[in-house]
Amino acid sequence: MRAETEGNPAGAGGASPRVVVVGGGVAGLTAALRLLDAGAGVTLLEASERLGGKLRTGEIGGVRVDLGAESMLARRPEAVGLAREAGLADALQPPATASASLWTRDALRPMPKGHVMGVPADPASLAGVLSEEGVARIAEDRALPRTEVGEDIAVGEYVAARVGREVVDRLVEPLLGGVYAGNAYRISLRAAVPQLFAAAREHTSLTEGVRALQARTAADPRTDPVFMGIDGGVGRLPLAVADTVRARGGRIRTGTPVTGLARIPGGWRLTTGTPDAPESLEADAVVLAVPAPQAARLLAAELPAASADLAEIEYASMALMTFAFRADEAELPQGSGFLVPPVDGRTVKAATFAGRKWRWIAEQEPGLHVVRTSVGRHREEEILGRDDAGLLALARRDLKAATGVDAEPVDAHVTRWDQGLPQYPVGHLARVARVRDQVAKAPGLALCGAAYDGVGIPACVASATEAARQVMAARPQGDPASGPSGHAGE
Repeated sequence: MRAETEGNPAGAGGASPRVVVVGGGVAGLTAALRLLDAGAGVTLLEASERLGGKLRTGEIGGVRVDLGAESMLARRPEAVGLAREAGLADALQPPATASASLWTRDALRPMPKGHVMGVPADPASLAGVLSEEGVARIAEDRALPRTEVGEDIAVGEYVAARVGREVVDRLVEPLLGGVYAGNAYRISLRAAVPQLFAAAREHTSLTEGVRALQARTAADPRTDPVFMGIDGGVGRLPLAVADTVRARGGRIRTGTPVTGLARIPGGWRLTTGTPDAPESLEADAVVLAVPAPQAARLLAAELPAASADLAEIEYASMALMTFAFRADEAELPQGSGFLVPPVDGRTVKAATFAGRKWRWIAEQEPGLHVVRTSVGRHREEEILGRDDAGLLALARRDLKAATGVDAEPVDAHVTRWDQGLPQYPVGHLARVARVRDQVAKAPGLALCGAAYDGVGIPACVASATEAARQVMAARPQGDPASGPSGHAGE
């Protein structure tokens, strides 16, 4: 087995700590960048041949589009700030329209206003989306006794107890499903909608709590965009960050799976390569920016309790079916697209009229409509067993039923994200806290990514920034050469 010490060649001999980042998604790339900022020598290892994780661009009908995440929450600063740092400031672009619909009760209906993750302050705002009985049920909330939430409770359980199942089934479910591809009756209120969890503890009435949240927002109104995209696709972001990492002296190796991780005096040994030709790398510190199952396998020997908790984190799979239609053959409704409540029994859970939502897509080819549709939900993924042709046919069937569009696409593509979205069930934050307590016992090790503090891009960037801070803060004081030493080379 060939051994080497990883890091920036300029730091060989102990001038700077040597850190290996495992995982080349946006979290791993951000961690690498922040470690370089802090003076570490950094090598990033990615198992696949592609960087970017769930951020990826491609072409449909000659038009460049996102085939993964398409937008970033802009009212958190981390992702937009990272894009600017990576040279994409001029490419940042808000949606051209944020007017979405619900496809429910056999019609496209405007998305109700004045709600917090589907929970309304005014029952009348859901007329048409809910039955008359469902609207009337919301009003009962103010007379009901307090619903105890304890340390955590499922979103669906709490909201249904306060304002009825119809609110959950027809509004909360599709909104949460667009983020987690999960089930509202399993997803943690504390982890997924912390502002509602806080309101549940402060107020007896949920609708009063929502009104209080809205009053605080109204007292300090914001006019900046809620979301932001990138001209050319959000998939450009990790590639731009990778370029910045290289420019600052970091090393990036793709096609390099890590199969083993072990503590050694003063640092860590990683095993890569194949069983027939293993390679050993030594480093002062390691950041694991990989999905929870992979982190569980790597930590099984050194931190078995953390490994066991990580192995319990479940993931949902999904697929995106992206179409390009000739605009003169496919008249789309106004707005950015629609969400679909699972209770309506449709195949697709959402559709985005991408050319309407993003100016940069429409400007590439004004004669085409680009439409993204998605399927797949946690523990309800049988549909993903169909081949690509079958998924495309089912998506076209639902598009026709929802919009009337029956044109033949000029191009279509299926992107599968197997085990792509971590689930945040009741107790998720307690599990994450236990994992971190165990990892803290192993100085020079940190975890980051979508499995811990949020699945959105800003949350992943923040998670990576904190992981980099942790491993640098845990660096032993004194002689920087006290850890693994040697030449950092190929």
